[in-house]
Amino acid sequence: MNAVDYRGQTTLITGASSGLGEEFARRLAARGSGLVLVARRADRLERLAAELSAEYGIEATPVPMDLGADRIGDALLEELERRGITVTSLVNNAGFGTFGPLHQEDPARLRQELAVNVGAVVDISRALIGPLRAHGKGVLVNVASMAAYQPIPQMAVYGATKAFVLSFTEALWHESQGTGLRVLALSPGATKTEFFDIIGTSEVGGGTRVQTCEEVVRTALAALDRKNPGPSVISGALNRVMAVGGRLLSRRQMVNSVGRLMPAADPL
Repeated sequence: MNAVDYRGQTTLITGASSGLGEEFARRLAARGSGLVLVARRADRLERLAAELSAEYGIEATPVPMDLGADRIGDALLEELERRGITVTSLVNNAGFGTFGPLHQEDPARLRQELAVNVGAVVDISRALIGPLRAHGKGVLVNVASMAAYQPIPQMAVYGATKAFVLSFTEALWHESQGTGLRVLALSPGATKTEFFDIIGTSEVGGGTRVQTCEEVVRTALAALDRKNPGPSVISGALNRVMAVGGRLLSRRQMVNSVGRLMPAADPL
């Protein structure tokens, strides 16, 4: 395989209104890909679509949708067909976390977290993977996290959802061999996005270096451009070392080590 040629392609990006999703949109537009930008915040999507269309001469289509809705894959596919858009690449970036002991979490918020972080990734991948493979020259990127590599006390549900995304995507990588579709799970560590604002704390991350969105997306695109891309990539040298080092610990040692790095929470 050679470097991906995004010219003439159309990439659907979820969670495109900010953070990594917006950065993927900017970098792929610069490389010539048309865009379908999906998120709930229509005003942000429309501004970004207009900006990228004007700057790079590509077609960028904002599609406001709630990614936690039932049958989101079918709904997106129907909307694309209605607009006459054929998607050739996909970035499942949308996701969010919750913070605190499980018994203190809002059940409705947890259900939404599972729907967006897991349900939407599976449903959208299932709905679009046929057309992506038929095109045979695009990419499917699912954004996991360093949280996928160990249990995360105080963020038990978030860590588990990202472990699912990592496992799911690596399996799709194997299933897609020989189709021309490049499949990749991207695992960032702490990144400068709205993530910590949403979960309500700025302390999560264990003191590790916070990467920029540009650094993370550059890692993903470089991995996809390799001659023989692997199923997953971790962004950041220190994060890669931590993931390897974690394999040397027992499960008890791992969860206790991570637990000590997390902010203290009221156990009651």
